This record gives sequence, structure tokens and C-alpha cells, in this order.
Amino acid sequence: MISGLSGADWTLLALGALLVGVAKTSIGGVGSISVALFAAVLPARESSGALLPLLICGDLLAVAVYRRHANWPALLRLLPSVVAGIVLGTVFVAWVDDTVMRRTIGGTLLAVVVVHLWQRRRPGAGAGRVRAAVFGLLSGFTTMVANAGGAVMSLYLLSAGYRKLEFLGTAAWFFLIVNVFKVPFSAGLGLIDGDSLGLNAALVGAVLLGAVVGRAVIRRLDQARFEKLVLLFTVVSSLNLLR
Repeated sequence: MISGLSGADWTLLALGALLVGVAKTSIGGVGSISVALFAAVLPARESSGALLPLLICGDLLAVAVYRRHANWPALLRLLPSVVAGIVLGTVFVAWVDDTVMRRTIGGTLLAVVVVHLWQRRRPGAGAGRVRAAVFGLLSGFTTMVANAGGAVMSLYLLSAGYRKLEFLGTAAWFFLIVNVFKVPFSAGLGLIDGDSLGLNAALVGAVLLGAVVGRAVIRRLDQARFEKLVLLFTVVSSLNLLR
């Protein structure tokens, strides 16, 4: 994996790793761009395994910063359906090719954005528990298939009306738990191996730098601009995956 990479490839991967750190400590939707950048350099299946340890590194940094702001009742409501989504995603990855994986994720994310915008026009639409179950299933499925669950989770937290710090704290704990839970599934599918871990070792510094940048950015964002940027980056990444 490493030996065949060009200078341009390394640049894209380093940028993707940097954006992992930014996403974990500020604008969650940016993380979907990391997925797209890794998939542009590596085959979709391999890119998923190569990105996962970097995401866990970013999760640890986010938990260290925002651990006191998590909404644990919300997390406990989500986790059962997330586990079901991860199992479903594991089966899906084992059976489909890269193109189907990429387009499925792009279409799902775009559909979730449309539903979110529709629900903002009708604030009473959808029961809380039903919404949590649906978003949990989608988040588990998309995070297992292409590490793209961050966009789904971001939209769920926005639709639930979470303020900025509670949003970041809940997402930090959620993805640390979920991504660690995914490791044996990804390893079992052959997506994580010695080669991919070598790539992670070369890129982890970019994640740390991104976390510092993210902390600086989040201090300058008010709630309204924060929500708009999450939606914008989710839509951009969705359209890229549909190509």
C-alpha cells in the first residue's frame, strides 16, 4: 500500500488525516471529505480500513477535550440500533464492490440531508425514539461501510437541537465507542493489516495538527454558522461519493 504511493497521493492522504483532526474537534461534516480523499487514493475497501485507526486517534483527542459535555441518555438510546447497523454494514461490505459501496453511502447521506431539511420545516415530525433508532441504524451502517457515519450522526444531533459543545461531546464519546467496536469486524474482513497500520503511523501527526486547528476554529464559530457548515460539508461529500 505504502510503496506504490506518489507524492500527490501522500499529499491527499495527509490532508485527509488533517481533516480527521479538524472534524473531531470542530465541524463534524468535514470528516466526510476525509473519506472521499482516502477513497480517491486507495480502493474503497482498503481506504475504509486505513482510515479507521486515524479516526480512533481523533476520537481520543475529542473525548479528552469535550468529555464533560456528552449527553449519555441520548447515547444509550442510539447504541442498540447502531450495533445492528454495523452488523448489516459488515455483511454489505463482504458482498458488494467499491462502486456500489461509494454510491450507496453518497445516496444515503444525501437522502438524510433532505429529510433533515424537511423536518426543520415541520419541527414536530417524527417521534424521538423512532428517529433515534433510524439514525442509529444509518450511522452504524454508513460508518461500517465507509467510515461515513459522522455525517449521519451530525444530522441527528442537529435535528435534536443540540448546542455546539453538547453536540461535540456526545459525538466524541459516540464515535470512540463505535469505532473501537468496529475494529474486530474490519480486521476480520481484512481491511486492517500491517501495511495499513504502517500508513497510519506515517499520518497520525497530521491528525494531531488537525485537532489543534479544529480547536482554534470552533472558538470562532457561533451556533448558526456551525450548523450551516455541517450541512454544507455533508452535501459536498455526498455528491462526491455519487460520481
